[in-house]
Amino acid sequence: QVHLVESGGGLVQAGGSLRLSCAASDGGFSSYALGWFRQAPGNEREFVAAITWRGANTYYSDSVKGRFTISSDNAKGTVYLQMNSLKPYDTAVYYCAAARVEGYYRDSWAYDFWGQGTQVTVSS
Repeated sequence: QVHLVESGGGLVQAGGSLRLSCAASDGGFSSYALGWFRQAPGNEREFVAAITWRGANTYYSDSVKGRFTISSDNAKGTVYLQMNSLKPYDTAVYYCAAARVEGYYRDSWAYDFWGQGTQVTVSS
């Protein structure tokens, strides 16, 4: 199975930036796409962004569009999420996930493997 490891979370003030990383044990070889989801306490898991591994097509939720940028380094098997202009409502555990099916990048059920998550906290 594919193992995913997230890193880069932390505590920042509103308006600040963080860069998250997700390393895939298979170098992304088995995946159509890698995505980022987030979950705050008491809330459902929410789609953030996704990128197709070979074509580098990107997808964003409306809440992060224009502030977050997803990118990949295929040689390293790593996906990044650059988060700028962070707001308190961005506070959540951020999860990296790998999808093996095409066309359902915004849906959590399409993702087969998940990382352990990294905490992002944005203070007022």
